[in-house]
Amino acid sequence: MTLSPNPLYYIGMIRNIYSRLIEWKSGGHRKPLLLKGARQTGKTYLLKQFGEKEYGHLCYYNFEKSPEIRDFFTRSLDPMGIIESLSLYSKHSINAATDLLVFDEIQACNGALTSLKYFQEEHPEYHVAAAGSLLGIKLSVPGSFPVGKVSLLELHPMTFFEFLEAVGEHGLRELLDSKKSVGPVEGPFHEELIRLLKTYYFVGGMPEAVQAHVDTHDPQHVRSVQEEILNTYELDFSKHAPVDDIPKLSRVWRSVPVHLSHENKKFIFSAIRESARARDYSSALQWLSDAGLVHQAYAVSHVEMPLDSFTNRDVFKVYALDTGLLAAMAGIDASTLARGNELFQTYHGAFVENYVAQQLRAGAGKTPLAYWKSDGKKAEIDFLCQIDGAVLPLEVKAGINPKSKSLQSFREQYAPSILLRSTLLNLKCDGGILNVPLYMVNALERVVRLALEKQTAGAGRP
Repeated sequence: MTLSPNPLYYIGMIRNIYSRLIEWKSGGHRKPLLLKGARQTGKTYLLKQFGEKEYGHLCYYNFEKSPEIRDFFTRSLDPMGIIESLSLYSKHSINAATDLLVFDEIQACNGALTSLKYFQEEHPEYHVAAAGSLLGIKLSVPGSFPVGKVSLLELHPMTFFEFLEAVGEHGLRELLDSKKSVGPVEGPFHEELIRLLKTYYFVGGMPEAVQAHVDTHDPQHVRSVQEEILNTYELDFSKHAPVDDIPKLSRVWRSVPVHLSHENKKFIFSAIRESARARDYSSALQWLSDAGLVHQAYAVSHVEMPLDSFTNRDVFKVYALDTGLLAAMAGIDASTLARGNELFQTYHGAFVENYVAQQLRAGAGKTPLAYWKSDGKKAEIDFLCQIDGAVLPLEVKAGINPKSKSLQSFREQYAPSILLRSTLLNLKCDGGILNVPLYMVNALERVVRLALEKQTAGAGRP
């Protein structure tokens, strides 16, 4: 099913987080908004679009492109003094009732970051939003920003559902969003969604890479964009990281595809280099995590809520923020796209796991990723999902042969209401196992609820 490209559905035009911005605008107890996320995930575009569409005027200030405006935050952090200076500078009188005030690359101006506290306390009538690259690094330093004085949102790379919108497949997204039963997706649509998913594995969700795909459909051009993004990240290491950590950051970052290529994807510091130890490299890994470049999934041997209390912080896997960037880091050739389902199988299914981690992280907010290893370490479940107060196991398979003893082992030990599996097979619930096709992971929670409702209704019949 291929629809004619519609500019309304191109990248950045429809991001899932946009509805959260609308809620923030209309909220009765609004605080300044702080939008964080890895570099080049679309934060600037999103806030500009939001300001232009939802407000009478967008008052946009970028502290990297216009470093001179930092002076307005050095003498005093009085909000009205700042408003007067910015109004004079931009030749526009900033109106609290109609304007959106955006501070971009705010990490470059500590005074601006601190001023958000005073906007919240003294002049909450102003609509103030801020964004910045590497904000996670700033926020990880105690005392670097006013806790409780801002509303935090995080922007991730585009999900697969957002990718469908970007490539003009609004109809297919609507089809998935509107499913009301746990029944198979019609065959032609199922096959088309698998084809699009394979493309997404290679392109990923970085907006510039998606735009390159939309504009040219040239995998080599997409790859060049991805490589430019990766180079930008490496430059950030040298510009913003502690000097002693710079070489370690590069080693850890470049080791991510190497770890995922192994059948046992557990992150091992000695695999970075023979002499590497956790105490020497843990700060570099934490920096990458705070920067939003990697996601860590922690091992859990005992499943109980709250799950975070039972995670083993010394045993974990590390995933890249974006499957397209992972493909570029691993040097996966563009020709792989043309060879059946080879990309799904590559690297022991690493792209499948990384894809699912990316989609879950985009929807889970602050909930950490976790996976289960039995005490005897003979059984392992790829992800644990917290849905409606329950912990459910999610097993991920690259192909259409989903047999595994691990789900049954988990069932025997914890008796969950339902077992979850994600494969290239169609949507189906059989024997207490819900198979969610990989292209529907974004709708996992909703599909689980549909399956449980059907399960409950069936149990209630005489």
